[in-house]
Amino acid sequence: MTYQAPVDDILAALKAAGAFDPGMMNADLDEETVRAILEEAGKFGADVLDPLNRVGDKTGSHLEDGLVLTPPGWADAYSQFAAAGWPALPCPAEYGGQGLPSAVAMGVCEIWNAANLAFGMCPLLTNGAIDALHIGGSDELKARYLPPMISGRWTGTMNLTEPQAGSDLNAVATRAVAAGDGTYRLTGTKIYISYGDHDLTENIIHLVLARLPNAPPGTRGISLFLVPKFSVNDDGSLGARNDVVCAGLEHKLGIVASPTCVMKFGEGDGAIGYLVGEENRGLNVMFVMMNAARLAVGVQGVAIAERATQKALHFARERRQGRAAGSKDMAPIIAHPDVRRMLLTMRTLTQAARGICMTTAAATDLSHNADDSETRARAADRVALLTPIAKAFSTDVAVEVASLGIQIHGGMGFIEEAGAAQYLRDARILPIYEGTNGIQAIDLVTRKLPLSGGNAVTSYFADVITTLKALRAANLTGFDFAIEQMGRALEALATATDWMGRQSQSTPGIALAGATPYLHLFSLVAAGDALARSALQAGNDPAPIAHLRFFAENRSVTAWGLAASIMAGHSVVLDADLGAIR
Repeated sequence: MTYQAPVDDILAALKAAGAFDPGMMNADLDEETVRAILEEAGKFGADVLDPLNRVGDKTGSHLEDGLVLTPPGWADAYSQFAAAGWPALPCPAEYGGQGLPSAVAMGVCEIWNAANLAFGMCPLLTNGAIDALHIGGSDELKARYLPPMISGRWTGTMNLTEPQAGSDLNAVATRAVAAGDGTYRLTGTKIYISYGDHDLTENIIHLVLARLPNAPPGTRGISLFLVPKFSVNDDGSLGARNDVVCAGLEHKLGIVASPTCVMKFGEGDGAIGYLVGEENRGLNVMFVMMNAARLAVGVQGVAIAERATQKALHFARERRQGRAAGSKDMAPIIAHPDVRRMLLTMRTLTQAARGICMTTAAATDLSHNADDSETRARAADRVALLTPIAKAFSTDVAVEVASLGIQIHGGMGFIEEAGAAQYLRDARILPIYEGTNGIQAIDLVTRKLPLSGGNAVTSYFADVITTLKALRAANLTGFDFAIEQMGRALEALATATDWMGRQSQSTPGIALAGATPYLHLFSLVAAGDALARSALQAGNDPAPIAHLRFFAENRSVTAWGLAASIMAGHSVVLDADLGAIR
């Protein structure tokens, strides 16, 4: 089946997140305009990107004679993508962008990645590179590199990971040496570099973490450099090829059409690079790119969950097998309670993940656009708090929902020709890259809970209580048990948060042992809150109300079990003899 952009669902999530509140959108950007943008993006996704999804999965990208070749049709699709102005959507207007809010950009990002996740990786990373360069680059670098990146003529990458380092940036070994002319010469190897090389554009702009001679050890000694594939002349034309090459492509479980490259810098005289930001403070700039990418990866999770749900729902309505209770005829499998349960799980989790991501994106816009500094600061805290939730919950949802999609297809789902398996293969990378979900849990516990003296999390809890009060006042039929369970989930989270705060101060090892179940518990509350806000503004639409009730009665009820795991399950983790893990 052809992908259909869920424009109404995206708009509903935007409204529930407050994205259309006064001061959040540009004056000329109302709901109808946003709808038109999403609908046009949906047409491009369905007509251009979706037909290439299976082509890319079967063919993949290839390295031939030192050149990375993307699947048939991809270069033409990217040319259409750039010509239509899509790369410029969220970018700064002063360099040729359209300056649309983050929340709208994330809605469009979902569409690209649902239609074709491997294709959507490219603009996602380029937007992150644009953000980092816009914040940390010199005026000269911005003037030279941002306009062609924003127009789509050039793409961008982020180069962090190295063979010996993995997620531990303390171990970054790539070297940069000042050349005496304002440039630097870089040498080293980076791995897992998505779109590190390709045939879609004439130039590729790499943002690379490296160390200067005599730099302080650890992350305090990392600098960030811009390294173009081709040098850029003063008039904007391309010059000589830089000393950076793709040495190989990874053979992957999923997103096989996205070229994941091993990049070699400085195999000859050294790759020419330009400092972005200050020496030894590269992570300050790179974290801008990484945090934006983490939210975008959460949106990728929403995208795959949406795509898998659409396919499973279509199949369940068409496939006739078995007899429904009280009927003598073969029934569509959607009539069977267990299939209905799985479909409700898929749709509810997808909507919850979308709601969390849109809430985070809307808070990002508020942190930039609010009239007063206090509101901007509170919104920035909300973004920081919710980003690990948005990334981890949404990507875990993608894996679960894609797996359920295969289950609904039965044996046919296990056969590649059915198409359901690709979504699970593609989804599996999402909890891993841009900081594994375990790292997100550690970030939540060690950095985000203490934020602003703990006010970031207590402020969020207060807003959840406000939502619950509004839900009680709405007097929805049959919701007494659901509201009770949502309240109990918040109580469990508050109890676990207090416990986690004490352990983080006295016995951090215990806190880290419970970090992942704590993130799961936090996600339960955040998901329930997002679904509740959607239900409260649903009007006559019964679906959001059904989703909320299903989630509360089937997921929120697990909250105190998670709390017990957090506060008691650490002993066996920390006390187990490593030799016993076999």
